[in-house]
Amino acid sequence: MTSVMWFRRDLRLADNPALLEAAADGDVLPLFVQDPRLWGAAGVSRRAYLGDALRSLDASLRSRSGGEGGLQVVRGDPVRRVALAAREVGAARVHVAADFGPYGASRDRAVEQALAEHGIELVRTGSPYAVSPGRVTKADGSPYAVFTPFHKAWSDHGWPAPVDPPRAVTYVTVGDTADVPETTLPDGLSLPTAGEAAARRRWRSFVDERLADYGRDRDRPGIPGTSRMSVHLKWGEIHPRTLLADLSEADGAGATTYRAEIAWREFYADVLHHQPETARDYLRPQFARMAYDEPDELFARWQNGTTGFPIVDAGMRELRATGWMHNRVRMIVASFLVKDLHVEWQHGARHFMQWLVDGDLASNQHGWQWTAGSGTDASPFFRVFNPVTQGKKFDPDGGYVRRWVPELADAVDPHTPVDPIVDHAEERREALARWERIRR
Repeated sequence: MTSVMWFRRDLRLADNPALLEAAADGDVLPLFVQDPRLWGAAGVSRRAYLGDALRSLDASLRSRSGGEGGLQVVRGDPVRRVALAAREVGAARVHVAADFGPYGASRDRAVEQALAEHGIELVRTGSPYAVSPGRVTKADGSPYAVFTPFHKAWSDHGWPAPVDPPRAVTYVTVGDTADVPETTLPDGLSLPTAGEAAARRRWRSFVDERLADYGRDRDRPGIPGTSRMSVHLKWGEIHPRTLLADLSEADGAGATTYRAEIAWREFYADVLHHQPETARDYLRPQFARMAYDEPDELFARWQNGTTGFPIVDAGMRELRATGWMHNRVRMIVASFLVKDLHVEWQHGARHFMQWLVDGDLASNQHGWQWTAGSGTDASPFFRVFNPVTQGKKFDPDGGYVRRWVPELADAVDPHTPVDPIVDHAEERREALARWERIRR
């Protein structure tokens, strides 16, 4: 019997339970659907990286089948294209890793219905998470709204061990396929190497060289203290189970802290699963009543990294150059937009999703809501990050700013604002005054 393995956010062969299920049926059609809705909404960084990741997966599949039967890419509405491909190869089942995002979940329900009309089953096995959204709840069945108790329940729940890739699989093909589009990157933008092998190399290097100091170094953007694994997790080139299995063998605060960061990723996915409207709307609706300014020239200066506040400008330029930004700096630039420029978080979140190569809807939107004071475990709105003191605290030698704002390379104090677009102290008072009005 032949089955379809519909790849989405699981672009790997190892530790892929859905692929194992498909292989257990017999021959496998490895399928990717280039969905115009998702492809069009993705920014240039994600489109380019995804193309590279798909080509890497195709090469892996071909290497295991003597150069034949690589990844079959089709374009169009998944509701139609998945059913067409399954019928062409006579498949009785289509295997996927479950999607819990707002669009992905509704798309899969539509695909499931279309397949059922032809007597084909959609089989969901696993997900992009160690613990799938909705699995961990309070005693009364309601979802967690605070991270700490979620983290404990998530840890207590546990997760299965990683699984090996399937062996001796015959991969089959379909007739009407397309090449993965090549995406031309803007000048100055360079992305990390894509693919399962690259993910494994990056993770092993981090574990061997930086994990022990992760708890101390992760907030320092000027040094390589983070793992940079977010993009590989975004596209499923490696599964969090694999990371957690390695962390279980490591001792020390670094491993404990990193495990908690994985839990944060899964917490935000769980929140979005239960409240999909929070991808666009406020988790705490009262914040929608606050007075905000419309994006204008100052917003454009923020986007382009020319605010005059060095740590803010460094972060925004890093984003344009690499498709990534250090997490501490993401919080600083988000606070600056919402509380110094008084622009609603959705505008900043949208800009991030246009440029981030690791742009993940749940983590991005709820990270922004955290800074804006409207999300889960939110930073209190009265906590307004001072971009100068934040820069001095987390980039004490100025290496990060000097790298991304080269005009300050020779400055005695690279964290001193140069022609700042606003007065931070004045805008802090204004932000708190607007907050007080909605509190009353």
